[in-house]
Parts: sequence; C-alpha cells; structure tokens
Amino acid sequence: MIGLIIKLVLSLASFVSTFMLFANGYWGWGIVMILITAIIVLTIFRNEWIILAFNQLRLQNVEKAAKYLNRIKQPQYLVKGQRAYYYYLKALTGRDSMKMQESEKLFRKALNIGLKQDHDKAMAKLNIAAVCIGTGRRREAETLLSEAKKLDKKGMLTEHIKNLKKNMGRATSRNQMRMAQMSKGKRGKMK
Repeated sequence: MIGLIIKLVLSLASFVSTFMLFANGYWGWGIVMILITAIIVLTIFRNEWIILAFNQLRLQNVEKAAKYLNRIKQPQYLVKGQRAYYYYLKALTGRDSMKMQESEKLFRKALNIGLKQDHDKAMAKLNIAAVCIGTGRRREAETLLSEAKKLDKKGMLTEHIKNLKKNMGRATSRNQMRMAQMSKGKRGKMK
C-alpha cells in the first residue's frame, strides 16, 4: 500500500513538474520529463516484481521467480489484472512445494479475477484439470480439458492435453475408489 501511495505521489509530482517546465518554456526538459512520467505511471499498472518473475519463469528459474513474488507483501492492493497474474504465478511457482488443493485455489482465484491472455487461461485450466484427475473428479477434468483445448488457439498445449487425457483413462474415479474400499471391507468380514 505504501509503495502504491509513493508511486502515485511521484507520478503526480512528475506530471506537475512536466507542466511547469512546458509553461516556463523549457521544451527539451519537458519532453524528457514526459518520458520519466510515463515510466512512473507504467509502474503503477505493471508491478515490477511480477515482470521480473515472468522473466525468470521464461528462463526456467522457478526459485528466483518465487523469490520475486514473495517480495509482494500485500497483493490485494495490486491492480486487478496484476492481482490475477500474481495468483497465477504463485500457483505456477509453488506447484511442487504446496498441496494440490492450494494450487487449485490459486489457479481458480486467478481465473475468477481475470487473466487476460487465452494461453494463460488454458494453462490455468489445464493445471486445475490435472488436480481434478488426481482427486478423482473426472467429469470436471473433462470439461476443463475441453475448455483448455478451445482456448489454446496456437496449439502450444496440445501435447499436455493429450497426456492428461491418457492419464485420465488410467486414473480411477471417486466412485471406483469408493467401490474398491467397500469391497475390501466385505472381504475382510467374510474371512
């Protein structure tokens, strides 16, 4: 919150000083201050830690990306789109360290807030589908996989979708798990 207030004050001060430079006839410095003001205003709408985390994920350095995300102490004060990508990146970087239900909650939170890119939405739905397969929610996984396939217009996730569909054929459903538990109990009583 304090960082956002500081950015707002700096952008306002930069805008006023730019106006004063143009009013006093210092056109060269006024143009330079327009560029500085634009950079300061951009930092309000684009969080620098999220940009650095995205860059580290592209370089496949998950630990550093998680470190950058941990520097954001109060994500509720981020702009709506940035908040969605914060939860999305948090779920991507924490897939190995957190429980499946926690990562599913973060992916769902990111989808509810609103991811902008279709391939990011597809990736989030693909990860939620993987969690659903692991927990035995087969129908939900099927719908999520079909939605992810529709969103993946460039075909970057087709291989992952095929692999998950194969795994879904092998995975047992909740009903099958329940039936197996019930049949084991009956065999135990008969002996």
